[in-house]
Amino acid sequence: MRFHTRKWIKPEDLNANGTLFGGRLLDWIDEEAALYTIIQLENHKVVTKYISEIDFKASAKQGDIIEIGIQAVKFGKASITLSCEVRNKMTRETIITISNIVMVNIGPDGKALPHGKTQIEFVSDRLG
Repeated sequence: MRFHTRKWIKPEDLNANGTLFGGRLLDWIDEEAALYTIIQLENHKVVTKYISEIDFKASAKQGDIIEIGIQAVKFGKASITLSCEVRNKMTRETIITISNIVMVNIGPDGKALPHGKTQIEFVSDRLG
C-alpha cells in the first residue's frame, strides 16, 4: 500500500473527547479515494458508490501526523475497488482500515462509463 497524503491533526479536527473526529477522517479518505481514482482512470468525473465496514483501531490526537494509504484491489467494467489504511506517521500504529471503497467512472451524461483499465498505471509510465 502506498501512503501519499499526510494530515496534521489540528484543534478543528477534534471531537468532544479531544481525539480525531471520525467524520473528518472519512472526509479525507473519500477525497483521497477520489483523487487516486481520477489519476488511475484519467477522468475527473468519478463518484463514490460504496464504502464497506470501517474499522477504527486507534485514535489520533492533536499534533499527530497521520498518513492515508490507498490501494487498488479490483478493476470492474466502470468501477475500481480500493482498500484504505490510515496510520500514525511517527508510530506506524494503524488508526483505521477499510476493505472496500468502490469508485465509479462517470461519463458526460452522469451515468457509469466503462473505463477500459485492468491494472494500476503510474503517470510516469504514461509519459515514457
